[in-house]
This record gives sequence, structure tokens and C-alpha cells, in this order.
Amino acid sequence: MTRVRSLPLLPAAAVALLLGCAGSSSSGNGAPSPESARAPSPDPRVGLKAGLDDAGEAVWNLKVVSENPSPEQFAGITNSDMAFTGKYLIQGNYNGFQVWDVEKAGKPKLVTGYVCPASQSDVSVYKNLLFVSGEDLSARLDCGTQGVQDTVSKERLRGLRVFDISDIHHPKNVGNVQTCRGSHTHSLLVDPKDSANVYVYISGSSVVRSPSELPGCTAAMPNVDPNTAWFRIEVIKVPVAHPEQAAIVSSPRIFDNLVAPPSHGDTPEDSVVDAKALAEAKARGAFTYTMYGQEQVLDDGDAEGWLSEIVSARGGSGAPTAADSAVLRQALPHIIAMMEGEEPDSSAGPTQCHDITLYPAIGLAGGACEGYGLLLDISDPVRPVRIHEVSDSNFSYWHSATFNNDGTKLLFSDEWGGGSQPKCRVTDKKEWGADAIFTVADRKMQFQSYYKLPAPQGATEICVAHNGSLIPVPGRDIMVQAWYQGGLSVFDWTDPAKPVEIAYFDRGPVSATEPVSGGYWSTYWYNGHIYGSEMARGLDVFSLTPSAFLSQNEIDAANSVRMDYFNVQGQSKIVWPTTFALARAYLDQLERSNGLAGEEISAAREALASAEKGSDTERQDELNKLASRLETASGSATDAAKVRTLTETVQRLATVLAVAHAGGTE
Repeated sequence: MTRVRSLPLLPAAAVALLLGCAGSSSSGNGAPSPESARAPSPDPRVGLKAGLDDAGEAVWNLKVVSENPSPEQFAGITNSDMAFTGKYLIQGNYNGFQVWDVEKAGKPKLVTGYVCPASQSDVSVYKNLLFVSGEDLSARLDCGTQGVQDTVSKERLRGLRVFDISDIHHPKNVGNVQTCRGSHTHSLLVDPKDSANVYVYISGSSVVRSPSELPGCTAAMPNVDPNTAWFRIEVIKVPVAHPEQAAIVSSPRIFDNLVAPPSHGDTPEDSVVDAKALAEAKARGAFTYTMYGQEQVLDDGDAEGWLSEIVSARGGSGAPTAADSAVLRQALPHIIAMMEGEEPDSSAGPTQCHDITLYPAIGLAGGACEGYGLLLDISDPVRPVRIHEVSDSNFSYWHSATFNNDGTKLLFSDEWGGGSQPKCRVTDKKEWGADAIFTVADRKMQFQSYYKLPAPQGATEICVAHNGSLIPVPGRDIMVQAWYQGGLSVFDWTDPAKPVEIAYFDRGPVSATEPVSGGYWSTYWYNGHIYGSEMARGLDVFSLTPSAFLSQNEIDAANSVRMDYFNVQGQSKIVWPTTFALARAYLDQLERSNGLAGEEISAAREALASAEKGSDTERQDELNKLASRLETASGSATDAAKVRTLTETVQRLATVLAVAHAGGTE
């Protein structure tokens, strides 16, 4: 694709080198009005007013709790991913990370702004430890803002930073683990069999660094050097009591024997636009370059920056001359070659994963790995093994993965366009830049359907599937997902063949005239709220509202799930507390699906209401009677499995009350 693309400025020493080369609880069903079952039409997300601080907004079946701008030292710099611990939300930023106190979700309070530039500052947390990814060439070990000037430097950080956040107001860097390709993202694995250590899986997508900077790094192909830094991930072992001893313990080659997957080009409409833009750029004398086999137009700002460095390098001043422009044209191929590095040929399979979602409770991981979706056995955290893989010509870049709670389904997202282009337009295919949903059985994945944001976005709205998480509604698979400037979408994929949107929030584009970075990097549910990391604007907070798709009882049951900490890429098993809301949530689902006769549902609601109001003895008696009635009713129910789940919940509720009455614990 021919795109105007912004390229990072090289250190001065590299420029000189290149110049040389070139020269609440509800007791009822909580049923809302039928209107909530119908999405507004026409869709209010289409054509929203543009603006950074005053963009138009559209919301359906959600409540906007608060919108919080980025603090000064992070304003204008890209906000990235999030992690949660206790009452704190940690938000990554290319300039470091921010710690928000979200105990009062309506008024989050910034408690720490830690400046430590890197890309992407992906974050995860465990107990008193915070982990932050770094991949950018200018990231420094000392977190300095001056960058790194030399092409080879012992001051550069490309890998994982480890912080002690025992005093969360004053994080302390206690260790760094350098890797050959940096850390674009990482995933934290808490092994249920090993309480003394945690494991971090590193995904680095940059070029291989020089062995002069980090010994052992080689960019040679496997047939030349079997220790090549390509075609592998890194596993870091972190002793919890001694995080300063964190170190790489294995580099699993989970991509062995994979070849280049089928792929798709751009849309015909984009191909025409790109060809026209390239021709116009050449006609006006713009700089172009070829990267990864595609001719592209150099961003005017990058060109100005490099020309300025060329003028400075020759000891001149003022505007660049025609000779300076000629030097840049001659140097560009060398600059691009340096940025690309030595890369595998086009017949090779993936060289790295973008994101790996680890689910230690079931011993599996889902790897979104460039051209493939992988299923990994992680029963041995140090030696993950690929057990199945899938590819799809509709997918461009496998980006992230999410299991449903019981591990029987796996959803992958496709970041077509790399998060820098509008890919939710009317002209974009519904299968491109979407989610692909698979069932998982016998350690194999089977494709079921695609899900894509159903509202078409404009030509300046950068939009494609990005990061999301499960919302813990019992008995259902519901997810909230970020779509950059497409906003957030809440959808139900309980039926993997028919995912359906049930709520959304969206803003207009940052700019009405050109694609500008912004929108949601990630939207995650945590302890009763949905949080959105807005790349250009800050931090947003939402709550679910009841609708025809989601009852108040289901929301209450979801909100009863409380986590001590949460890393989305380190997925944990959701366990629901035994509450009256949980039982009522299952009843609401049975009513919605006609899974149980209406008279039985009414009787069950009355019994629950009576039990909740009665004495301990009366409660236990009512609940035991209800469980017996439900057990009988399950025989003729159209959703017998859900009725049995409800029956078990009522039985546990009676047991909890009996234990509480006896003064013990469950």
C-alpha cells in the first residue's frame, strides 16, 4: 500500500554514516423497554462531528461515567495499554506510564506520572511488580528524555523494564531484561504450580539489534545460524522475591515449519487512490522510498527533519539546497535498508507474535502471530509448544486473542492497516480488519464466523479491530473491544456463528480532513466498569445499562466479580460469587431464550424474593424447595443445561446460608 508514512529520525551518528554512504440489585426480571433491543437507526455513529476535544459522541446501552484528559507530561503522546491492581489503573504511554486511582470511577485521580519514554510501554502487573515493554531505538535504561544518539549504545533499552511499586506513588526501577528485538508487547503468566516466580512472554517485532550492542543477537537466517533472533519468542523468569534476577530462560521456536500464509492485497478503491497519490507526489517532487516491497511517499515532516540534519552535517544553515535534496534521495535507500535490517524472505512464516494471551488455568495460550493464529500448550511455562495453527486469506495481521471463560472458544483480531489507516469504511470488506471466532475442541481450532464493527466509519477515522476483554456476565460470552476511532463495541458471541452487537460508544474523528492518530487502544472491563485508553485524549470510564440484551440482574452478577489484579493478556478463570443476583441472572436468560416455561420462571422469582426477605431458616427452606422444583422442571425445559446451572446455584446459595447460620465458612 502506498501511504504517507511517518518514519523515526535516526540518531545523528547514523545520519553522518549514511551521508558518507551516499555522499444495584434487582428482584424482578429488570426488563427494559423493547426499544433497547433495536439499535438506533440511522446509526448515530456515522458522520459524527470531528475534533480533538469537542468531537461528537454517540452512546447506546452504556453510561458515560467520566472522561479524563491526559496529564500535561503525557498530553499529545500516544496512550497505550492498561493493567489493573487493587484500586489502581496503570495506563501505558509512549512517554512512560500513568497510575490512576479509580476507586471513584466518576472522578479518577492521577497519583503517579512516571516519565520514561519508550514504544509501546505495554504494561502488566503482579503484586508489587510492574512490567513495561520497550522497543523504540531512543528508549534509555535511565528513562532519560534525551534519547540515544549512537547507533550502537549500552545506554539503550530494548526489552522489559521491571519496577517495584510497593510505594505506587514512587515506582522504582529494579531491573531490566534486554532482548534482541525489543518488546513490542508482553504477556504475564502466573503459573498455578509455581508461586515463587512469574513468567513473561516477550513479543518483539522490531529488527534485530547489533551483537555489538547486545552479544548473541544475530539476524542471519536459520540455515546460516540456528541461534538467529528471528522465528522465536522469549520467556523471562522473574523471581517474585528478587525481581532484579529476572532473566531470559528460553527462546521457544514456536514457528518451526510454518510457511508464508495466504494473504489479500488492498481494496480496488484504495489501490486506485494509492496509485494516484504516488503519481501526484512524484510530480511535485516529493521523496519516495520502497519498504517491504512497496513504494511509499515520505512524510513531509520527516523529509524536512532529515534535510535539516543534512544541512547541519555539512556545517550550513538556512533552507536546504537542491544538492541537499539530492543527498537525501541517494541516502534514502540506505536509511530504509538500515530500518528494515536483514529480514526473512517472503516465503517464510511468521517471525514473531504480536500478542500472546496466556490462560494458565486451562494450560493453553492463543498466539496472534502476524500471519497465523496459534494454539499453544503452556503446561510447562518455560517450554510452550505449538499444538495447532490456522491461517486465513481474509486476515492481514493477526493481532490479539481472547478465550471465552471455559476455553471452548478463541477469538482473534486482525489489525489490518497496522492501526494507522481507516479500515471500517463502506468500501472495506466485512471480513477484513475484523475478528475471527473459533471453537476449540480436542486441542484444535475450528472457524465459525467473523465479527466487525457494524457502523461504517469515515475516510479520516483510523479504525480496525484492536484490544478488548471479556465482561463477566455469567452463562454468556460477552466482550468489549476497542476499534481505535471506531470507538468501542460490546458484543455477544455466545453463539460463535452469530455474534451480535449489544452496546457501543463512539466519537467523531480527531480530524475532518486527514487521518490523525486517536481513538481507543484498549477497552477493558475491571471490577464493575469499562475503561478505555484513548490514545489522543486520555482515560474514559463507562458502566453497563440494562437493555433487552442485558438485564440488571446480569449486570449485578458481573459486577459481583472482583479481581485483585488484572492483565488481559494473562487471562484468569472467572468465578462468580454465589448470590441472589447470579440466580436471577440465569432466570433472565431462561426467559429471554424461552428455555423454561413461563410459570416456572415466575414461581422461581417469587421463591427467590421470599427467601431473600425471610429469616435464615426460612431462606434455606425456600431455596431447597426451589431447587427441587427446578430439578423436576429441567426434564421438560428446552434449555435443560441452563436450568441445571440455575438449580446448582440455588443449591449452593442454600448451603452458603446454612454455613453462615452455623457461624462457619463455605
